[in-house]
Amino acid sequence: MKLIFLGTSGSIPTLKRGLPAIAIRRERELLLFDVGEGAQRQMVLADLSPMKLDTIFITHLHGDHFLGLAGLVQTMSLMDREKKLEIYCPKGEGGRIRNYLEVPHYTLTFDVDVHELEAGEEVRREGYRILTSEVDHSVPALAYALVEDERPGRFDPERAKALGVKPGPDFSRLRAGEILRTRGGKVVKPRDVIGPPRPGRKVVYVGDTRPSEIVELARGADVLIHDCTLSDELLKKAEESTHSTPSGAANIAKRAGVKQLVLFHISPRYEDDSVLLEQARQIFPNTVVARDLMVIELPLRGERAQLEG
Repeated sequence: MKLIFLGTSGSIPTLKRGLPAIAIRRERELLLFDVGEGAQRQMVLADLSPMKLDTIFITHLHGDHFLGLAGLVQTMSLMDREKKLEIYCPKGEGGRIRNYLEVPHYTLTFDVDVHELEAGEEVRREGYRILTSEVDHSVPALAYALVEDERPGRFDPERAKALGVKPGPDFSRLRAGEILRTRGGKVVKPRDVIGPPRPGRKVVYVGDTRPSEIVELARGADVLIHDCTLSDELLKKAEESTHSTPSGAANIAKRAGVKQLVLFHISPRYEDDSVLLEQARQIFPNTVVARDLMVIELPLRGERAQLEG
C-alpha cells in the first residue's frame, strides 16, 4: 500500500504546496481522499492515471477540499473513460456535488454515483472497510479510516512435515481450512500448522477539524493524517476557525496509540514548517509534516514502513 500526498496546503495553494488531496494505491485499486484544485496535475507528477481511479472520498465541501473534482471528472471523460466512478461525501452534501458536476455544454462518457454517509457508517469493499467518524468543523465533515481485513496466519511447512503431512496438495488443503488424516492415521487440523490471524493495515485521514473524539476511529492505526493548520501559539485562532494545532493532533495520536502521525493542511503562513514539527514531536515523537508528492509505503504489518520524498 502506498500513500501519495498530492496536495498538503490549507485554504490556498503556495509555490510548494497544492490543495488537499491524498491518493492511496492498494493492490490494483486507486482511491482519492479529497480533491483540491490542481489535484489532476499532481496526479500526473506522481505518475497516477485518472483512468485507474476507483473511488473518491470527500471529507467536507469547503472549496479547497473538492473544487478539483469537476476538472478531474472532465479529464477522465476526455480520455473516454467508461468505468463508473464512485464518490462518497457527508450526509446532506450529495446534491451540491451533483450540481457542481453538471457543467454546461459538457457530456460525461461514464456514470458518476454520489453516495452520502452519516458518521458511523461504513463502506465494505473487497479486502477492507472504510469507516467514518464525525469531526468538529464549521460544516458537515467526516474523518475516514481504511481498515484492511485480517490476513490468515502463517503456514508452518516444517511443522506440517513433522506431523506427517507431505508437501504438495495437502499443504494447500490445510491452508484452505481442511482437516487431514495422514497415511499413518494422524489427524492434522489447520490450527496445528497455521498461526493466529494477522491484522491488516489501517490508515486514518482526518480533514479539517478541531481536536475531536476520533480516538476510537484512529485506535492502533499505522498512519494518522491529521489537520495541523496553525502552530500552538495560535491556538485561539485555530479553535475559532475549527482547525487544529500540532499539540492537538499529537495528543490525539498519543491517545489513539497510532504508529505514525502525519501533519496535514498546513497554513500558507508557514514557509518553514519546522516549528509545527517540533511542537508535535514534544508529545508524539514519530511525527512528520506532509509535503507535496511525499510517499509513504506501508508494507504488511510486521515489516517496516518506508517514507519517500
